[in-house]
Amino acid sequence: MHHLRFRQVHLDFHTSPDIPGIGEKFDRKEWQERLKKAHVDSITCFSACHHGWSYHPTKVGAMHPHLKFNLLREQMDAAKEIDVKVPVYVTAGLNYRISQLHPEWNEYSHEGKGPEPLTGGFIKLCFNTPYLDYLCSLIEETVELFPDANGIFLDIINQGQCCCNHCMKGMLESGLDPEKEADRIAFARKVLENYYVRTTAAARKFNPDMPVFHNSGHVTVGDTEILKHFSHLELESLPTGGWGYDHYPMSAAYCRNLGLDFLGMTGKFHTTWGEFGGIKHPNALRYECAAMLANGSKCSVGDQLHPDGELDESTYELIGKAYAEVEQKEAWCDNVESLAEIAILASSAVNCKRESPSDVGAGRLLLEAHIPFDVIDSGMEFGRYKFLLLPDDIRLDDALKAKLELFAAQGGKLILSAGSGLAAGSDAFALSLPFTDAGWSPYSPDYIEAAPGFAPEFAKTPFVMYLPSRRIKVRDAESLGKVFDPYFNRSFRHFCSHQHAPYRTEPSGFDAGAMSGNVLYFAHPVFTIYRAFGMVYLQEFVLKAIRRFIGAERQVESNLPTTARVTLFEQPAEQRAVLHLLYANTVNRGGPGIAIPNSPFRESRPIEVVEELLPLRDVGVSVKLGRPVRSVRLVPQGTELPYREKEGRISFTVPELLCHQIVEFAYR
Repeated sequence: MHHLRFRQVHLDFHTSPDIPGIGEKFDRKEWQERLKKAHVDSITCFSACHHGWSYHPTKVGAMHPHLKFNLLREQMDAAKEIDVKVPVYVTAGLNYRISQLHPEWNEYSHEGKGPEPLTGGFIKLCFNTPYLDYLCSLIEETVELFPDANGIFLDIINQGQCCCNHCMKGMLESGLDPEKEADRIAFARKVLENYYVRTTAAARKFNPDMPVFHNSGHVTVGDTEILKHFSHLELESLPTGGWGYDHYPMSAAYCRNLGLDFLGMTGKFHTTWGEFGGIKHPNALRYECAAMLANGSKCSVGDQLHPDGELDESTYELIGKAYAEVEQKEAWCDNVESLAEIAILASSAVNCKRESPSDVGAGRLLLEAHIPFDVIDSGMEFGRYKFLLLPDDIRLDDALKAKLELFAAQGGKLILSAGSGLAAGSDAFALSLPFTDAGWSPYSPDYIEAAPGFAPEFAKTPFVMYLPSRRIKVRDAESLGKVFDPYFNRSFRHFCSHQHAPYRTEPSGFDAGAMSGNVLYFAHPVFTIYRAFGMVYLQEFVLKAIRRFIGAERQVESNLPTTARVTLFEQPAEQRAVLHLLYANTVNRGGPGIAIPNSPFRESRPIEVVEELLPLRDVGVSVKLGRPVRSVRLVPQGTELPYREKEGRISFTVPELLCHQIVEFAYR
């Protein structure tokens, strides 16, 4: 397995041909000093950018017209002289110069849409055209010219439902109908698979061990077939760039089960890629790098090099403050294995979606409950977990049904909601569950009056649920509460007030959910609803039920606020477990509706930011490890903590948590 370093910079350098003086302020000594002060140990530098220019002499591509020397070679030599690795970036899906020279190589939608001629921006190229031949030649030249590169980073890897002449011909020759979306998708997948084979071979033409990463901005859950073309993973997740702070924990929770080393990729920008002069607060980057460590990964910070070639002083001071801490913590963050006993079976994988709201909602709730979890697909091993959570809309084919039944027969417990558990192609449940089912409710919204023990402290009367439920009646199980129907659905025929009708005063006779010894079921799509609306009363209702269901098996208990994050790992070689406690107060700043001239984003949007890092004091924690320990320490400080050990649980108090604290449990 390719082993990554912890402190990487991804140095964007997409540079217009209309800007002069490219690289003229590059200075080897200054470059080295800024990298050293920033504690950087790997930096991705550019061979070819989205504009289509190379930053070194080339026979295949075209060197930037205002570059007078081999910039990439100078950058690489300077970095390697101070033991900084240099993976090399080659644009793949975008190449503006080539798109202008060969417009017949551009992607065209089935609606005939192509590039917008009056909009400044890059143009997506089709991998089913001779462009792929050109790209492979460019990659081969790069690895021949730079055999000391520490990897090849290929960017913008996707293939749309292209209907260019080449794709139309290919679909017809393959017996596919371009008028059918399913056929267009199938052909695009075939084209993409060919891309992976050819470009990976090109990158490894002279070195079969050359690390290769293909970036599509997201690692699609369940799409494991393509991973044979990857040496490692880089999870692009810029919190201020639209991803938010809960995106990365979910991505990492899946990727750490794939058998590849991986890193998280944030950015120094206030917004996202392509921003000159934007810089986030140092506390934000400190927190983001800590979150990468806390989720089992290495770190990467995105930067954008000024055309003059000089590393921005403020940026590398910013990175240095975060990476100095990372460097101190690396020993407890390398070669880790998740100890999570609950896994989310991703709806996105089962339903072949890039991302699913139900997955996001489930992940947020578990994060807020400080319950360590992994994310898995249906091809992964279920037996290593005690609990499986199937959020909202996972229908079961025969294979998945059999796998879940085996999991349950071996003592595993299931958390289901709404349509999860229904048989594929049917409206009946495939599993034996502790309730009778009467199908989907005709009402939306309806209301829940939670049963004692599940009700939010501040909402003992019926509370609204915004999406339809299954009509279930509990059998041989504990009811989570009563469902109340509205008087009617809102329509032109009858409506009430500004939104929806109130609840009838008598319960509907249906239950809000059921809990038995091995099944917890929510009648509503609670995870999708939480993703959409974020109601605190729903959070309390769901988490009270989950906590009751898990019971004594709960791995971590604490007095941390819901905005804190907790993860638990093991380092088998070091005979220790490591607990990560993470806390920052995120704030939404900005807002929509302000037009931005000369911007591809057209108007402003809310941005989630971190500014202040507030300390939490006297954090009480209890961890179930199931094995005796000989010491509990705060690391890297080395501070021994007094602890109590009883029935496999280790209880202790962390005097202060400021941003990120690792707790080490050394085994006996």
